[in-house]
Amino acid sequence: MNHKNFSLKELAELAEGEITGNAELLISGFAPLETAGDGDISFLVKAGQADKLSGFKGCAVIVPMAIEEAPVPIIRVQDPYLASARIHTLLLKKPFVAEGVHERAWVGESTKMPEQISVAPLASIGERVNIGERVTIESGVVVGNDVHIGDDTLLKANVTIAEGCRIGKRVIIHSGTVIGSDGYGYATDNKGYHTKRPQVGIVQIDDDVEIGANSCVDRAAYGATRIKSGTKIDNLVQIAHNVVLGENCLIVSQVGISGSTTLGRNVVLGGQAGITGHITLGDGVMVGAQSGVHNNQQPGAMIGGSPSLPMKQFVRAAIQYGKLPEMARDLRKLKKELAELRAEKEHSNNSE
Repeated sequence: MNHKNFSLKELAELAEGEITGNAELLISGFAPLETAGDGDISFLVKAGQADKLSGFKGCAVIVPMAIEEAPVPIIRVQDPYLASARIHTLLLKKPFVAEGVHERAWVGESTKMPEQISVAPLASIGERVNIGERVTIESGVVVGNDVHIGDDTLLKANVTIAEGCRIGKRVIIHSGTVIGSDGYGYATDNKGYHTKRPQVGIVQIDDDVEIGANSCVDRAAYGATRIKSGTKIDNLVQIAHNVVLGENCLIVSQVGISGSTTLGRNVVLGGQAGITGHITLGDGVMVGAQSGVHNNQQPGAMIGGSPSLPMKQFVRAAIQYGKLPEMARDLRKLKKELAELRAEKEHSNNSE
């Protein structure tokens, strides 16, 4: 753990906030409101919950701008959630410690290791691998031949980076994820037999990307499957060959993206969404959880459902879906009444 203290003034500058209280107060930790103690700072997201500050036992609190006074020193910010993330990250930050290459790790003879590196036991690094400074490679990681890994990247236990792939700077890849497995491509003859199509491209992951545990990013059939800078991918996500994810996308757990689909900047895909192949989702598109997207989407579109609809239309349809049993009862009743009216009319006609 990092035990460096920061003044409230330093933290406020990082969070772009305003201080009410002692600006020289020293902060050493971050904790929830309920458990904060000596040296801790915490945060409050909603001004309407200001009563939670009574009895607070920590040193200071990050609060919305609407709160002007409190029983403890405060940092007033526009977005407490964002500010708390920045401050918490700073408080946890610790310097890189170069532990070198463990004697039980395997490194190809043609691969040169930098001085500032940590490679754990049972890692395997292939031939002609280019590794930047301050890279951490944990146990069980397999790095194939001709891979490039940028500075300050972290590969957690049992990650696989297949041959030829390129990983940028400050990338975090969590345990069990596979980068560069073959794309899913087959040609089928008239008897139903499948012939594998060669997958000869690579995966290129740009700077500041994070990929969760047990996800798969397939190599391209040709060229590159690409994940652009700042994109964050959750656990258990499948990204197929030749997909391109734009900058700063958010891809939530269990999403599947089919081949040759392109996402623009800041696209958000809710959990378990499925995206068909060979389509484009424009900048800022937001897709609801469990949606099935089958066509191109214009920038800024908000969609949901399967097949997907504009979000307002989907919400109206979902409301009506919940009323189907009641509507079915009404329909049966109306059909019965209509049958009775017809019977009465027929009887009346026969009587005449």
